[in-house]
Amino acid sequence: MARWHPWIVLVHLSCAIVFIGAVAFEVFVLDALHGRLDNATVQRVEAIVMERARRFMPYVVATLFVTGGLLFELRCGGLSCMGSRFGVWLGLKVLLALGVLAVFIGAVRAGRHGGMDPCRFRHTHRIVLVLMAAIVLLAKTMFVL
Repeated sequence: MARWHPWIVLVHLSCAIVFIGAVAFEVFVLDALHGRLDNATVQRVEAIVMERARRFMPYVVATLFVTGGLLFELRCGGLSCMGSRFGVWLGLKVLLALGVLAVFIGAVRAGRHGGMDPCRFRHTHRIVLVLMAAIVLLAKTMFVL
């Protein structure tokens, strides 16, 4: 599987870019609409964006986690690296990723059952953006510190 490593990294990073980009768009662009447009228009725009995101984002997130698991296995060989500094940082990254997954699953469930009100929508995306930024920071520093 090691010969597939560059391709797995490419798919993983591509999914991460799509996911973080979508969340950043929702936080920085959609949130800015609240002060500029009437509430009904903003809700309609958010509904359209979420309808589109619901079509592909579960596949992006699933692929992100599958490739992340493969990369964990390739880098760590099970749990053998967990005693090292690299392993600790990798474990922290995994915990943050599981937090993202829990928030994502909660948001999907809330959306399906009508519990995704505008306040929860905003806070969910802000939390995910902070967690994803922390994951990116860890990913970029764990190889050099």
